[in-house]
Amino acid sequence: MQGNKSWIGWLWLLAVILPLQAAADVQEYRLANGMRVIVKEDHRAPVAVSQVWYRVGSMDEVNGTTGVAHVLEHMMFKGTRAVPAGEFSKIIAAAGGRENAFTNRDYTTYFEQLQKSRLDLALKLEADRMHNLVLLPKEFAQEIKVVMEERRLRTDDKPQALVYENLMAAAYLANPYHHPVIGWMGDLEHMTAEDARKWYQRWYAPNNATLVIVGDVEPAAALKVAERYFGKIRPVVLPQRQPQDEPVQRGIRRVTVKAPAKLPYLAMGYQAPVLRDPDKDVDPYALEMLAGVLDGNASARLNQSLVRQQRVAVSVGAGYDLIARGPSMFMFDGAPAEGKTVADLEAAIRAEIDKIKQDGVSEEELQRVKAQVIAAQVYQRDSMFYQAMLIGEVVNAGLPVGTLETRLAKLKAVTAAQVQDMARKYLIDDHLTVAVLDPQPMSGAKPAKPIPGGRHAN
Repeated sequence: MQGNKSWIGWLWLLAVILPLQAAADVQEYRLANGMRVIVKEDHRAPVAVSQVWYRVGSMDEVNGTTGVAHVLEHMMFKGTRAVPAGEFSKIIAAAGGRENAFTNRDYTTYFEQLQKSRLDLALKLEADRMHNLVLLPKEFAQEIKVVMEERRLRTDDKPQALVYENLMAAAYLANPYHHPVIGWMGDLEHMTAEDARKWYQRWYAPNNATLVIVGDVEPAAALKVAERYFGKIRPVVLPQRQPQDEPVQRGIRRVTVKAPAKLPYLAMGYQAPVLRDPDKDVDPYALEMLAGVLDGNASARLNQSLVRQQRVAVSVGAGYDLIARGPSMFMFDGAPAEGKTVADLEAAIRAEIDKIKQDGVSEEELQRVKAQVIAAQVYQRDSMFYQAMLIGEVVNAGLPVGTLETRLAKLKAVTAAQVQDMARKYLIDDHLTVAVLDPQPMSGAKPAKPIPGGRHAN
């Protein structure tokens, strides 16, 4: 640890900014204190999006304080010495912008979208709360109630959300993806302002953050503003992250959730890998294409067969995310049609999987799906906000910015045989967890109400 401290001190003394990457319209730098700055030019509108990504989320929590990452996200809007509680949002709104934040298993992100001339304001405010947050017990006592109510409304009173929460808890025994981002209610009930303060002091530092700027900006000028506000913040010695590998699953896991609901519901998750080496990996790209074959559009296999032809489901879908710090799952979910059961729906989904295992996909179908999957990737780039999101996600996962272009090339190269191989390799019983909703009478259900103070309830 002493060596780490010396290294950080050396970084702090450096009076330079190191350019890391220059690729077309994307420039990447690292400030002397370890903070990464990535700037992407987009001159279609006089707007700038800024996002500060902290590489810390619910997967970094420990038992007893689950939900603290999300709670601190709320508290980040409760003021500093220079910007009192409630003023952050008012200042951005007065400047004609919008702001918010979101917490994920892998990261916590804060963003602003403003007229390009106000980028200075956004970075000044973000740098201030990166190291000057005032965590008052009174404010915490109020906000923790907001978070608990958010949990009630968005999870406890939402049957499908409860099913997903139970699926994840059953699928992951050792990996921290086991617990929900919002936290278990018991942990929230016992959480203190000191828990949030320790989290802030431990993880909120420039050397654990990436600033992504996309918009009508010049990289050199944007970098200068970033250095002005963030460059003076000292780095910290970050905790050592211990690997928490999930043990090999050795059979189907099943869980049933009873909750007031109109319809039964089914969720299925198969353990699957994520992207680790964008240039050499093959399986994640082929799995993404498999998801497109099953559920890429209204004419994809699941909807066409299970909803339109067999009428075994009123809704059904599949999905897979290849970018994450932790593991991934290939997911299915749906609600059975009237007169059908979740067992019928599960059997129908399995039958569609077996068709791919046995017969594969035709080259014509694959080319059609490729066009749709790749188009979806490209369309996201029409938005400055989502351009920044794509950059932040890959960098946070430990991947190079160039992954975005590599991904498109690799998706184009996926073969029909590889898609078939993915179904055979990963969509097997030993990788499967199933969660079902057993609907209970609705008479005791409470009507939904707004989350008090939930402006930043993400």
